[in-house]
Amino acid sequence: MDWILDFYNYRVVAQYLPEFARGLGSTAWISLLALGISLSVGTITAIMRMSANPAVWRFAAGYVQVIRSTPLLIQLYLIYFALPALPLLGRRLDEIEGGIIALGLNAGAYMSEIIRAGIESISRGQTEAAMSVGMTYPQRMRYVILPQAFARVAPPLLGQTAVLIKDSSLVSFIGVFELFGAGLVVLNERLMPNEAFLTVAICYLMIYTVMLSVTGYAKRRLGGAAG
Repeated sequence: MDWILDFYNYRVVAQYLPEFARGLGSTAWISLLALGISLSVGTITAIMRMSANPAVWRFAAGYVQVIRSTPLLIQLYLIYFALPALPLLGRRLDEIEGGIIALGLNAGAYMSEIIRAGIESISRGQTEAAMSVGMTYPQRMRYVILPQAFARVAPPLLGQTAVLIKDSSLVSFIGVFELFGAGLVVLNERLMPNEAFLTVAICYLMIYTVMLSVTGYAKRRLGGAAG
C-alpha cells in the first residue's frame, strides 16, 4: 500500500478536491461555450466555402488557412491582447472572454471542413426534392441538409470536440483558472506532479465520457439521417 501512496497520494488529492471541482466546472462551461461558437462559425464557414461567389468562398478559405497554419497559443494571445486595440470593441476583453473566443474560432475552422464534407455527402436528389416542394435555401439547409450532414459526421465532430476540450488548458496562460490551473496549484503547493496531473487527466476523461454519451444520444435522435 505504501508504494501506491508514493506514486499517487490520494489523501493529498482529497484535500484539493474543491480546487479540482472548481477547475472542472470552469473547463466544462468554457468548453461548452467555445463549442457553441465553433459549431456556429464552422457551419457558416462551411456554407460560405460552397458559395458560388468567389469573394465569399475565398474569405472563408482564407480564414480556415490562417487558423490551421498558426498555433492556437499565438491566436489566443493575439485575440486577448490585440483585439481590444481595434476600434470596433471599445473595451478590453477579460481573460475568459478572450479564451472562449480564441478556442471557438480555432475549432470553428476545423469544424467547418468536417461539416462541409457532411454537406457534400448529401445526394443532389434530396436537394432537388426539397426544391420541388417549394423550400427556400435556408429551409433546405435547416430541415433537410444540415440534420443529415451532422448525423453523418458526428464521429469526427466528436473527435474535434475532444481536441477543443484538451486545448482549453491553454487558457491558463492568460490567467484563467481551469483544470490545468487546479493541477498547478497542487504542484506549486505540494510539489507532487503525479497527484496534480494524473488527477487533471482523470477529470478530462470524465468530461470526455459525458460528452461521448451526449453525442451518442444526439446521433440517435438524428436517427436515420445518417443512413
